[in-house]
Amino acid sequence: MSFQKSRYGFSDEELKALPTVYRDDLFSGKTVVVSGGGSGLGRAIAYLFARLGANIAICGRSEEKLATTVPFLEEIGARVFSMPMTIRDPEQVDRFIEAVWNEFGALDILVNNAGGQFPQPALDFKVKGWNAVIDTNLNGTWYMMQSAARQWTERKSPGAIVNIVADIWRGMPGIAHTCAARAGVAYLSKSVAVEWAPYDIRVNCVAPGVCETSGFKQYPVEGLKSYYLDSNPMFRVGDAHDIAQAVVYLAAPSGKFITGEVLTVDGGEQLWGDPWPTGRPAYFQPREA
Repeated sequence: MSFQKSRYGFSDEELKALPTVYRDDLFSGKTVVVSGGGSGLGRAIAYLFARLGANIAICGRSEEKLATTVPFLEEIGARVFSMPMTIRDPEQVDRFIEAVWNEFGALDILVNNAGGQFPQPALDFKVKGWNAVIDTNLNGTWYMMQSAARQWTERKSPGAIVNIVADIWRGMPGIAHTCAARAGVAYLSKSVAVEWAPYDIRVNCVAPGVCETSGFKQYPVEGLKSYYLDSNPMFRVGDAHDIAQAVVYLAAPSGKFITGEVLTVDGGEQLWGDPWPTGRPAYFQPREA
């Protein structure tokens, strides 16, 4: 098996051909925000919601990625709004959320997908790198959550939030910074799920395990080997469509009595598996009895 592909994840044509269990008009008339919607998991999530009839608003730092995603979503008849921005800036977040309401007259579902990390031993973290991961994955997610919730409460409108976190349950050696941030988001979500229940706002999370996307390009070959061979008892990786369908389940009427929950989609990695983003250190290589 080769771990040095020219690309990872689905091509646009492959994504279009994937089957789904959901009916085509499930989100007809609804407006869905997907942060980081220009690539990877976010693009797949946005596409599935668009395919199911939703209006789509996407944001991200790369204007180029957004520009290629908008026509891809419009091809299937979706109304699409995009704005290049960073979720690290709460003022930009507020402007984006307000713009969505101005564009569509509604915001029904917020999917917080934007985030990122880099593989590195924790002893080597620099302050700048640590802060960048925490600021994006935790603070940025919170700014989006709070901004959307304030609009919903002011307008007396219901809402649903799905936050993309990670398979944090046994720790994440090699990417400890994102483990800290994603764990923060998971328990933040549980906390505000209770606070915001009186406003008819549901808050849930999806925790992907090792799921192949374009982000795989940043990992070393030794790390990818552990992903494909040893990350879970199913001995394979998941994909972006697995995550998109899980997000839809929580956002749709199927999730109407679910809040404060984390749906883990990982092929059993939380029970057994040995993924090493930086490659397995010599100390943890298999030993003879």
